[in-house]
Amino acid sequence: MTEQKVAVVTGASSGIGAATARRLAADGFDVVLTARRTDRIEALAKEIGGRARTLDVTDRAAVDAFAAEIGRVDVLVNNAGGAIGAESVETGDPADWRAMYEVNVIGVLNVTQALLPALRATGDGTVLVMSSTAAMAAYEGGGGYVAAKHAAHTIAATLRLELCGEPIRVIEIAPGMVRSEGFAVTRFRGDEDRAAAVYAGVAEPLTSEDVADTVSWAVTRPPHVNIDLLVVRPRAQAANHKVHREL
Repeated sequence: MTEQKVAVVTGASSGIGAATARRLAADGFDVVLTARRTDRIEALAKEIGGRARTLDVTDRAAVDAFAAEIGRVDVLVNNAGGAIGAESVETGDPADWRAMYEVNVIGVLNVTQALLPALRATGDGTVLVMSSTAAMAAYEGGGGYVAAKHAAHTIAATLRLELCGEPIRVIEIAPGMVRSEGFAVTRFRGDEDRAAAVYAGVAEPLTSEDVADTVSWAVTRPPHVNIDLLVVRPRAQAANHKVHREL
C-alpha cells in the first residue's frame, strides 16, 4: 500500500493558508497545519482530518523542534506572511519593516532549511513559496512589504538553482488582489474602512479558494513538471497599478 503523502502548510489559521489546507486534504494529503493561533488550526484540523501544530515560523528553535518530530514531508507550502502598514519609505517604522522581513523571509528560510532533509528523503519533494505580485513591482506605500516579498521571490529562485538535479521542485505562486480574511485589516492596523477601500468597486477580487486551487494544481503535476512561477490576478487587475473599479 502506498504511504499517504504529507503536506505542511504554514500560516494555516486563516485566509489562503486555511483554504490551501482544506484543498490539499481534499486532494488526499495528510495535512499538517501550522500557525500561532492554536484554537483555529485545531478546529480546522478536526474539520479536515489533519494535524495541528502550533508554530511561530520566526522562532528557529521551535521550527527545528517541529522538524524533528514531524516525520515524512512531501510538500511544504510556505504561506505564513503578511503586511503591516502603508506608510512611505520616508515615514515607515523600521520595527514594522523588521517584522515583515522576519515572517515573510526568515520564516520561509527557517522552515525550508529545517524540512529539506525530509523533503529530500521522499525522492519527490516540493517546496512552494507564496510570494505576491509585490515581489514583481514596487508601489507607493508598500516599501516594506515589497522588499520582503522581493526577498521571498529571490529565495525561491536561488533555491531552485541550488537544488537542480535533486528530486525537489521549487514552486512560487504570486497572487495579486486577494480578498482574504484579515490581510488588509492587519495591514491597516484594524481599520475596517481602509481595508474595505482596497477592494471598493472591484467586482470580483480573487478569493483564498482561488489561490488554493492554484496551489493544488501546481503541487499535483507529474514529478518532472516544475511550475517555476505562477502569477495569478483577478481579471479586473491588469497590473498592481491598473485595476478596473465599477464605481
